[in-house]
Amino acid sequence: MRSAVAFLTSVLLLTSGCAALTQGQAGEPDYATAAEENLRLGTEALENKDLFRAQKYFEYVRTKFPYQDAAREAELKLADVEFTREAWPEARDQYQNFIKLHPTHPLVDYAAYRSALTHVEDYPSEFFALPPSEEKDQGEIQAALVTMEEFRRNYPQSQYADEAKAHADDARKRLAEHELYVARFYEKRERYKAVAQRLENLLKRYPGTPHDEEALFTLHSAYVKLNDTQRAQDTLKQVLRRLPGTPAAERAQRMLGT
Repeated sequence: MRSAVAFLTSVLLLTSGCAALTQGQAGEPDYATAAEENLRLGTEALENKDLFRAQKYFEYVRTKFPYQDAAREAELKLADVEFTREAWPEARDQYQNFIKLHPTHPLVDYAAYRSALTHVEDYPSEFFALPPSEEKDQGEIQAALVTMEEFRRNYPQSQYADEAKAHADDARKRLAEHELYVARFYEKRERYKAVAQRLENLLKRYPGTPHDEEALFTLHSAYVKLNDTQRAQDTLKQVLRRLPGTPAAERAQRMLGT
């Protein structure tokens, strides 16, 4: 009886092992002979959001054809897989590794742009049930501004340069909004020195945003509260320089009495 049970147990274990092996083999893509064809199949899988198969194809190209140009493109595509998966730090690391290993590759600007774009994609959520984004950590937005501006310096002729500028401008605007939010917080509590510090920082680091007007007039008000007449007047003169020919400039001119 015991021998019969042992025999049946062995058969069951062997059967399950074979089934698992068959299942694992079935999960592998049907690889092509040529590197370019595998690359095409991987790209097609990526476009269809079949990330498992896409990754398999690209890894196959990278390992089986290491000396072909297709292997370099496969490395870049593997970063794209992580980007599509929304694994932002992992994607960023892979793009950066590509840049370090292949600094003269024709697609190096693509890798640099996508690396910077991971910060944009990782911005604080704007979901309506959560606090406004200006109340949250601004680290990713600051990183996006730095990396997008760096991209524009390094690749001024890139096809992605205009998109990078748009993202940099948006990041600058968001960071200005954050500084303005903090300044309002201090203003409500009549901490006018802190108000002035935050707004001076806004105007120095993030000039040219739609928030310049509010920042300047709030800064002027803070200096008035601090009895700093000279700085208050200088702030109004800043309005004239930064916003010439606008209703804001006309208002500042009237306040200066000139």
